[in-house]
Amino acid sequence: MSNVYEERATMIAAGELQSFVPFGREHCKNHPNAVNLQLRQLQPASELWSSDGAAGLVGSLQEVSLQERQKESWQLRKGSTVTTDEAEYEEELYVAGHMVIWSRGSKSQASYVYKAFTVDSLVQQALWCNFTVPQSRKDEKDIIEQSVCIVQSMCVNVHTVSGKDFISPLPFQVSTLWPTKFGLLFERKNVTSDAPMSPTREPLPTLFSMLHPLDEIAPVVCKSTGLFETVRLQYVSDNALRVVFSCEQPSVIMTYDALQCTHTVWALRKVTPEEQSTVLKCPGPDGSAQTPMATHSFLGTHLRNVTRLDSPGSPLHCHALHNQGRVPSSPSLHSRAHSPNISSMAALSRAHSPGIAAPSFTGGQRFNISCHSPSARGHSLLASPNSTLNETPLLPEMEPILPDLCVEQLWTETTTTHREKSCQASKVFITSDLCESRYLCFLVESHQQLRCVKFLEGNETNQLIFASVTTIPAKDAAPLEDIDALLVLETNGSLVLYTGVTRVSKVFVPGLLSPNFSLPNHLPSLNTPLENVSTPAKATVQHISRLEEADMPSPVSEVRSSLQHHESSWLDDSPFQQAAPHIQALRDPVSNRVTLELSSGLMLRITVPEVATSELVKRCLQAIRFILPKDTAMKVLVKWYNIYNAPGGPSMHQEWNLFVTCFMTLMGYNTERLAWTRNLHFEVPLSPVIAPKKARPADTGSDEDWAYLCASDYHCQALAHPVAGLPGLEPAAPPVGMEDGGPVGGLEPSALLFPHIPSLFYVLHLLYEDLKLDELQRSGARALVSLLQQLARDLQLEEYIDLYWRDYPSFIKTFKEACVIDQAQMGLMNWPAYLNSEVPCVFGWLSKCLRGQDVPPFPYLPGICERTKLLVLSYALYVVGDENAISINVSKYLSRLSAGQKKGFTEPALRRQSSVKPSAPSGCLAEKLVVWLTSAGFMLKDLESVPFGVALPIRDAISQCREHPCSEWSEEVCALIGRQDLTKQAHKVSLAKGKPMVGLNVPLEPPVTTEADEEEDGMADLHPEVTGLIWSQDLRLQEVRRLLQSSRPVRVNVPHLPEVSDHEYIEEKENKLLQLCQRTMALPVGRGLFTLFSYHPVPTEPLPVPKLNLTGRAPPRNTMVDLNSGNIDVPPNMTSWPSFHNGVAAGLKIAPASQVESAWIAYNKPKSAELANEYAGFLMALGLNGHLTKLATLNIHDYLTKGHEMTSIGLLLGVSAAKLGTMDMSITRLLSIHIPALLPPTSTELDVPHSVQVAAVVGIGLVYQGTGHRHNAEVLLAEIGRPPGPEMEYCTDRESYSLAAGLALGMVCLGHGSNLIGMTDLNVPEQLYQYMVGGHRRTHAGINREKHKSPSYQIKEGDTINVDVTCPGATLALAMIYLKTNNRSIADWLKAPDTMFLLDFIKPEFLLLRTLARCIIMWDEILPNEEWVTSNVPQIIQENIGLQEEALVIKCGNKSFIVSFNKFFFHCPYNLQTCLSMVLLATSMVMAGSGNLKVLQLCRFLHKRTAGEMNYGFHMAHHMALGLLFLGGGRYTLSTSNSAIAALLCALYPHFPAHSTDNRYHLQALRHLCVLAAEPRLLVPVDVDTLKPCYAMLDVTYKETQWYDETTVELMAPTMLPELHLLKQIKVKGPRYWELNIDLSKGTQHLQSILSRDGVLYVKLRAGQLPYKDDPRGWKSLLAPTVNNRNPEVRTFKPEAISTFTSDAALVSFAEYFCKASENMKHKQETVALFSAILYECVTQENPEMLPTHISIDQAVKALERGELSETFCLWQMKLVLELCESGVLHRGLLLSSEFLPVMKSSADRALDRWLFDNSRALQAYVSGQPTNEDADTSMLACFLVYHSIPSFRKMANTELDGNMPHLWICDRINVPLHVILFVAV
Repeated sequence: MSNVYEERATMIAAGELQSFVPFGREHCKNHPNAVNLQLRQLQPASELWSSDGAAGLVGSLQEVSLQERQKESWQLRKGSTVTTDEAEYEEELYVAGHMVIWSRGSKSQASYVYKAFTVDSLVQQALWCNFTVPQSRKDEKDIIEQSVCIVQSMCVNVHTVSGKDFISPLPFQVSTLWPTKFGLLFERKNVTSDAPMSPTREPLPTLFSMLHPLDEIAPVVCKSTGLFETVRLQYVSDNALRVVFSCEQPSVIMTYDALQCTHTVWALRKVTPEEQSTVLKCPGPDGSAQTPMATHSFLGTHLRNVTRLDSPGSPLHCHALHNQGRVPSSPSLHSRAHSPNISSMAALSRAHSPGIAAPSFTGGQRFNISCHSPSARGHSLLASPNSTLNETPLLPEMEPILPDLCVEQLWTETTTTHREKSCQASKVFITSDLCESRYLCFLVESHQQLRCVKFLEGNETNQLIFASVTTIPAKDAAPLEDIDALLVLETNGSLVLYTGVTRVSKVFVPGLLSPNFSLPNHLPSLNTPLENVSTPAKATVQHISRLEEADMPSPVSEVRSSLQHHESSWLDDSPFQQAAPHIQALRDPVSNRVTLELSSGLMLRITVPEVATSELVKRCLQAIRFILPKDTAMKVLVKWYNIYNAPGGPSMHQEWNLFVTCFMTLMGYNTERLAWTRNLHFEVPLSPVIAPKKARPADTGSDEDWAYLCASDYHCQALAHPVAGLPGLEPAAPPVGMEDGGPVGGLEPSALLFPHIPSLFYVLHLLYEDLKLDELQRSGARALVSLLQQLARDLQLEEYIDLYWRDYPSFIKTFKEACVIDQAQMGLMNWPAYLNSEVPCVFGWLSKCLRGQDVPPFPYLPGICERTKLLVLSYALYVVGDENAISINVSKYLSRLSAGQKKGFTEPALRRQSSVKPSAPSGCLAEKLVVWLTSAGFMLKDLESVPFGVALPIRDAISQCREHPCSEWSEEVCALIGRQDLTKQAHKVSLAKGKPMVGLNVPLEPPVTTEADEEEDGMADLHPEVTGLIWSQDLRLQEVRRLLQSSRPVRVNVPHLPEVSDHEYIEEKENKLLQLCQRTMALPVGRGLFTLFSYHPVPTEPLPVPKLNLTGRAPPRNTMVDLNSGNIDVPPNMTSWPSFHNGVAAGLKIAPASQVESAWIAYNKPKSAELANEYAGFLMALGLNGHLTKLATLNIHDYLTKGHEMTSIGLLLGVSAAKLGTMDMSITRLLSIHIPALLPPTSTELDVPHSVQVAAVVGIGLVYQGTGHRHNAEVLLAEIGRPPGPEMEYCTDRESYSLAAGLALGMVCLGHGSNLIGMTDLNVPEQLYQYMVGGHRRTHAGINREKHKSPSYQIKEGDTINVDVTCPGATLALAMIYLKTNNRSIADWLKAPDTMFLLDFIKPEFLLLRTLARCIIMWDEILPNEEWVTSNVPQIIQENIGLQEEALVIKCGNKSFIVSFNKFFFHCPYNLQTCLSMVLLATSMVMAGSGNLKVLQLCRFLHKRTAGEMNYGFHMAHHMALGLLFLGGGRYTLSTSNSAIAALLCALYPHFPAHSTDNRYHLQALRHLCVLAAEPRLLVPVDVDTLKPCYAMLDVTYKETQWYDETTVELMAPTMLPELHLLKQIKVKGPRYWELNIDLSKGTQHLQSILSRDGVLYVKLRAGQLPYKDDPRGWKSLLAPTVNNRNPEVRTFKPEAISTFTSDAALVSFAEYFCKASENMKHKQETVALFSAILYECVTQENPEMLPTHISIDQAVKALERGELSETFCLWQMKLVLELCESGVLHRGLLLSSEFLPVMKSSADRALDRWLFDNSRALQAYVSGQPTNEDADTSMLACFLVYHSIPSFRKMANTELDGNMPHLWICDRINVPLHVILFVAV
């Protein structure tokens, strides 16, 4: 019967035949471009509108000339973003004329245009390419940008999927572009072949790379081995070398040498630094024939300057060490080494690109690969007299272009003795066979050969080893990726399927006439690597039009373009054309689909069928392939493929039945002899090779058909067994019993798989055990067991038969037959050692683990039985408790089955997999298990398919982790433990930082407004859902909105007294309005703080800026009152600064996470000049929230050159704030231009406005904050005491400049104290002290001493320091330098004088500043109590006046700075008002963001006061206090970092402007710097199910400090958190929500990332609980009744109530259908009650996923009681559950919280004891090894054996039981309950 296994003339049928027209062509028809018009003109009008447009188009295009014909091309590929099989789609890239169409389509969706591009010039080529964008951080993955590259003659357009567009100019003409793993490869077109030869010059590089569209084009380095195995490095500069193929995985390219006529494979990789330096050094070659030339200077310049915009034809000169390793005497050397002369090249260059001038060499040179050989200098190329480029003979050495990529030679085709021309590969691809061998195949069309080179991956990374070459005769070929096969179009025109180089079968295409079968099929000829590649004939015909004759035995080959994308061709009308179309070419293979190009011009798309569709058959084939030797495995797979896919094959039959028949036949079985396999034949024909006859198109038969039938497998088997072959006798033939031996029941030993039966049986058994661990594969396991039991019987493996019988007792009982195999035949089989060991039973192994017994390693198949591996290791880790089970001890629990072909393949894979595991957390085993399972890809849906008993330990670990999760776990771990809140949190936190978070940023519904114009007040963007939770009892937020709105007219209420004339009354009203306008103009500063970071702008809309309305309405008639009537004097420019503040307020609304681009900033620029001040403020705000860094430098320059003072101030402060503490050089230069002191003494004096200088000085402080920069500190120190100059220089507003210099100096040296490195010679503290108290001016030693020589003509200060000017700046500088240093000696300088006489010499405000400075230096001494306040009041004041002082309190967090004033100094109301304002600001800082009601009432009281001393500045202070109180709408508060304190000192300087244009003492713009001190600390719980903010209880634990012990405080969130560095942990408390810990002892980054994203903390409501809003006291909870009521009936709650306590749809449905006592369920009251109790328990114990487990246990016990268990599967699970509960592994009572499990256990015990009582004989018979009675209930016996873990009778026989031994010992030895032993003994 051996002839059965020979390859026959088999055939398979291809499916899904459909005609193919590129989708892009259809789309182009409707596109108005030149090609389209040409196409339309070619078509007759009648055809143009015909229904079949495609046919008309093809018909008309037959007349098109060749040139027109090549205008379209296309390529197809598999969709690159495929996540699942369902989502698989095809992509097409179509090119025609100027257009490129990228379309997509799938089975479920019609093709659609994804992107369409139209370019200016003709598209030469279009291709897909992936560019890698490396990330700055090492732990981040590089971003891969998918893109389309469109090649034109001058440039390459790159369009990425993410929307970025690049244009890369081409420095030379390009022939082809190739996509690679690293980027693009450019092949330079050799356009100068006819130029005069120059023997002394080296050729130019021909291959270049571009790693990213923004990178330079660099030459590719080549590392090749020569004749004598020497490795040489050079540039790829051989004009005869052409790239024919590139591949990303593995990263290789293939080239063809036109002179040697050989193909070479090269590895493409990044160049190493050593190779770079070697190539750039270029040592001179030994050969005298080659003289290196200094072409590099020229080359670099040319590439860098000229050709960035120059023509494609420009030359590229590069030096090559050796010319491709050829001997100089070679005749071809000079013909290839020549290079054109430079002037002709340059002329050519310009000829190719019209309108480009001669290149200039002004910029930095590029590509200067210089050779340091002495001869190089003299022979410079550029010295040629007719050079048109540059007449200078020598160029300076500049930076060279570094090569990026290197190609390393891997394999070269062995050259044939006589070189044949034009044997270049027209198609190259990589394919793999069914046994995972990989081949590089290239089609040599001239020889009609497909050459396949086998290659292996070496041990080193990226190392490929090339083996033998096989030649297959072929006219064309295409790879089929999905099915590991390749479709070959043979020379006779028939389609043949190969897998690797193994021929599978012919492919029958329905509807196409197959070519003649009688032509001989060429078998592949295998050559060793040293032999020549055999070629059948020399095909030297170059260009023959495509003729196809009717009876031509070998059609003339066509020469196809070597392009990757074949141009489509429409055949000419030829007189020789055949009547019937035949296949001419194959193209566009995707997955298992390919297009056939017919001779008629039509294209058909066919699908080649898969190897298997059933999951079970696929896995069986995998296992077979794993264990068999490679050649045998290949034969089996090919055989199966042919049988399965025969034409008219098993589409209507069961695949599994067919597989069993085929598989058993291959093992030597006669499937007709076995009853159970014979039954399969009723459904499936024995050998479906007959089936092709059905599908033959011809109705009449022929002799060939009979010969075909006689040669079939079916015929051979029918001859061997004539009786079985007759279908009529099948029912009558008696089944052969076990006893009936003899040859008829034997196996055929010559069968292909006969020797491998034992090992095949073993791998299929392991697969069976794996299937048992998957609920969804139970039917597969049952199908497989019928095959396994047959093999086990025949191999006489009693233990295995016993195991199968225990699993499926009633099913296995039906099988009685066995085929007898004699000992001689047994000896022919290969018996693996592992078959003799213990029978692998996975449930038994897990059961032993639970019972604490020693377990042997469990065998598994790597890559096939992955679930076995996962669950076995899970038990080893969690149940056995071995922490190293998943790392170093894997071999202790798993033994990997090794197969001959797979040795060394999976071992590293296993090791690699375990090493990839994330470092195990230090936590408990449960955490380790969950994290490990997730890393292995185990998801919640996988857990649901694990049997309930096996899954219980994993569920236990999950429930533990769910109760106490770790906040740093990944999204996948959180999903596995069922914590959606953590999953969402992890997902949000892992989002890219630039993206705005969807959540609270967009209010769900627009806020309800009472008036239409209320939207315009600029405060509508706060989150009402959050603020409604924070301040739920009152409307304080609406009140703040009312107080801060400035967009509506103000009410001017002046009583009209009788004695006042109308004119005077109008003046009175306008004066009153002027007073009110002082307040209105001060409102924006507060509003900016109130709405801080609350808005995400829409990129297409300008930012809405609320109006600053300075009009009024007078009651009762509501008449308009205006200031522009001329009745009263209004200060000029009164609104300029208020407008600025209004712009800042509008800009501060923008959240830092918004998407703001440079274009949007410019887009907001107003048209009218009146709004310029507002825009200036807007720019400053963008700096404060970090967006100004995106503004282009050109725009910054543009704004500054306008000379608008406000814009300059806003811009300088904005960019400085955005670059806080970075020492950015570009910003430093920008600021220095505006500060004369930072300019050189000889520089031109610029006319910079004074306020701009002030802003620039503060800007220097911000940019250099905390850096201690020596030069800037020196300049700023001098600037504090800058004297007034001659004329009017530095004479006005000197105070604000001096203060700014002091603040800037303080910021530069912030917190450095006495550690100012390198500044000891400046004596900074002494100098500042002198500025503070006065004295003689010191001489200037700095660079600016020249500037201060001539005194001022206006101000006579003499040589003393003017303390009134310098004191504030110096005091604050001293305070900031020594901030928090607790330096007592400096603090004592600042102490208030203790005598009345000395007190008189100090201004009250200076005293305030000194006390403030002293307190923040002595930071740690600040205590929030009265004693500390008293200690800051001078003793003399306390004695004279008592403690009648005002106290200024500035407190952040738990720190306060309290500065004492006394009424002794308050002789004037102005001082009193200043003091009140500062006290209010101080209290607002303490309560920042809290919205405290008492402080709000104070602010409202002061808001109403407009008369008397209430000027613009005091209003500004009061409304800043109001803004701070509600900072960011209650989401932000103030930080106490050094940087924040510095910002607050700048912003809250206690001297406020007297009127709106006053900047004398302090620049108004600095008031907004307090934004830099704001930090988000509001934590907002959001319910993960409803996505709405909610209340949640938090436990906040403070760290221990010297003031207090570790303390835990209970807070109701949303709440403002204390400063994070004070906290130890934050915990979401139960019982309403799942607990969640955020541990801050490891660092605050996690919490900071949550707070920065609007503070959203996702929480999940526990089942049975209601949110606090709905149930504030917890009385409505499902659990509440059980507290008050001990009645057991309460447990069965009403099913209607379930929906209010859980959102799980499955639970709600379960309650609906199973827990309601309906009419037809009256007799099942018990069941309903049980289900209700189970549901109640699952809900209350937070284990809804345990509901199916409870029900499964109940069902198993009920079936056992009824004796209806036909398989013991669920009993195994029940047993595992019981053993788990007894083992004590469970950490909490998942199932033990009620009496459910004990009840179930006793029911099962009772049922089995009852059976044992009646059937003890059956058990005794089994134990003694006697055959059981036919009528006995073997199912219950199997259940009994499984439940009590009784070993098989063989094992018991081995334990040597005899009557003398005590029963207790037996009981202990085999783990059997005592009462069972007693029964057996009886």
